[in-house]
Amino acid sequence: MPDGQNRERDTTAGARVDIPTPDGAALPATLDLPLEALQAEAREASDFLKAMGHEGRLLMLYYLCERDHSVTELERLIMSRQAAVSQQLARLRHEKLVTTRREGNQIFYSLSDERVREAVRLMQRLFRTLPPA
Repeated sequence: MPDGQNRERDTTAGARVDIPTPDGAALPATLDLPLEALQAEAREASDFLKAMGHEGRLLMLYYLCERDHSVTELERLIMSRQAAVSQQLARLRHEKLVTTRREGNQIFYSLSDERVREAVRLMQRLFRTLPPA
């Protein structure tokens, strides 16, 4: 257990709370899960966040939330060199956050699943400010 903590249940802290999901279901409370399952979940979430935790990659994901884009379009949108864009897209592909499809000689990128879209939308809700009126 990290930091020398233990998993004994503290009954004085109040009732455990299930985690609601967007579809109305509830995930089990953290204290109700085995440590091994929590460690695996934390490892997967950490890898996911590390892949998103780069300004350029996150910016590309912002654009890909709205529609699929080619490498050339992403270069123009984020004003970055093709080599840098391709390198970051390769990392996103490796981490399975984006997928590709070929149309002629162009490769188009799209988000791999709804988890990526939900995470990006959360970042936008937390950090975006409205432009002055």
